[in-house]
Amino acid sequence: MKVSSYVLLLAILSLSFSCSQSPSNKEAQQSEEKTDTLSNDSLLTLVQQQTFQYFWEGAEKTSGLARERIHLDGVYPENDQDVVTIGGGGFGVMNILVGMERGFITRQAGVQRLEQIVNYLEKADRFHGAWPHWLHGPTGKVKPFGQKDNGGDLVETAFMAQSLLCVRQYLAGGNEQEKAVADKADQLWKEIDWSWYRKGGQNVLYWHWSPEYGWEMNFPVTGYNECLIMYVLAAASPTHGVPAAVYHEGWAKSGKIKTDAEQYGHKIVLDFNGHKGTVGPMFWAHYSYLGLDPRGLKDQYADYWELNKNQTLIQRQYCIENPKHFKGYGANAWGLTASYSVKGYAGHSPKEDLGVISPTAALSSYPYTPEYSMEVIRYLYDQLGNKVWGKYGFYDAYSETDNWFPQRYLAIDQGPIPVMIENERSGLLWNLFMSAPEVKEGLKKLGFSSSQHTL
Repeated sequence: MKVSSYVLLLAILSLSFSCSQSPSNKEAQQSEEKTDTLSNDSLLTLVQQQTFQYFWEGAEKTSGLARERIHLDGVYPENDQDVVTIGGGGFGVMNILVGMERGFITRQAGVQRLEQIVNYLEKADRFHGAWPHWLHGPTGKVKPFGQKDNGGDLVETAFMAQSLLCVRQYLAGGNEQEKAVADKADQLWKEIDWSWYRKGGQNVLYWHWSPEYGWEMNFPVTGYNECLIMYVLAAASPTHGVPAAVYHEGWAKSGKIKTDAEQYGHKIVLDFNGHKGTVGPMFWAHYSYLGLDPRGLKDQYADYWELNKNQTLIQRQYCIENPKHFKGYGANAWGLTASYSVKGYAGHSPKEDLGVISPTAALSSYPYTPEYSMEVIRYLYDQLGNKVWGKYGFYDAYSETDNWFPQRYLAIDQGPIPVMIENERSGLLWNLFMSAPEVKEGLKKLGFSSSQHTL
């Protein structure tokens, strides 16, 4: 069974980005000359600011949204440089809020960009309110993610909706322009027809629908993976909501989502689809929790802080033990997630370990393991230096085993880094999202409780 739209990228595009690039002599010298001169706090801000630029300076010009990928080597798949990603674009929207709050940009500049984005999203292709996985940036028309994947993508749409709610909450009390942007974000959120994606009223949500191919992608989304936020938002929608049974019978599989499995002494808590007895790629602890606050969040199936923290600790311990003996793994270099890989795109995890470290895995886990994640940040920045650090922060992935250091970025991997670091530092996005009245009602409807927020 497919567990992620991002893993599907491998099969659909048959990408093979296996460029084995070593840094130039100048870069190597610069890397060697790096010294531990920045405090941890200053380094965190630098990582946030430089990564934020992917979504600011690097954005597609017509939409203002994130490009699917940016390759500093200039080599792209055919006709790919104008591709906008809805999920990664949503992460980028959250990055703009971080940039405004941290002073990386002025509030006025941020509001203008958000205005550009919501106006673009209103006119772009939608399918029962849901955007597709990819859009052609200059036109706003769907760019098929695969032959039959040329319609609505409810998971990508959920990532964008999570961000739009944060925008609404952030700007609702502002000036006239800000209130107008907040109102447009609210309108776009309320136009998403979550109920349509039940495929005729079933108690499960389907990932895709196409006006040309209907339901032929045939992918009912069941847990556990990165899609919890989709079910929370579907239950929360005041216009096209779904009953609680859709969550309990579909996502939670009538309780079968739970597991008693442990690894390295840590409870796995929920069954990671397709990863029996172990954990999945690290992004499963990130994408749904950019806005949804896992601190003290519980329902009848899980304690979501325990779930995500344990996944992080298990992955770290796996890389320390390093059963496949890859070069460079250890307490300072851990984290396996979906990213570029030596032989193409891969959903790295302890079950699919190819010797590739993806910086986003440990960095976006900063709220769960701040000290351990900081050790990775320091190692990457101080020791590997320009081999892994570039114009938009740390590159997507690397392998010391294969001497593979591609200068390439993916929106879906860069996006969670500044957001999750900010959530640990100030709680910004968590507090915005959890303050939305519909979110509170949706969580209560599904049986959630929170020790951090009044539901």
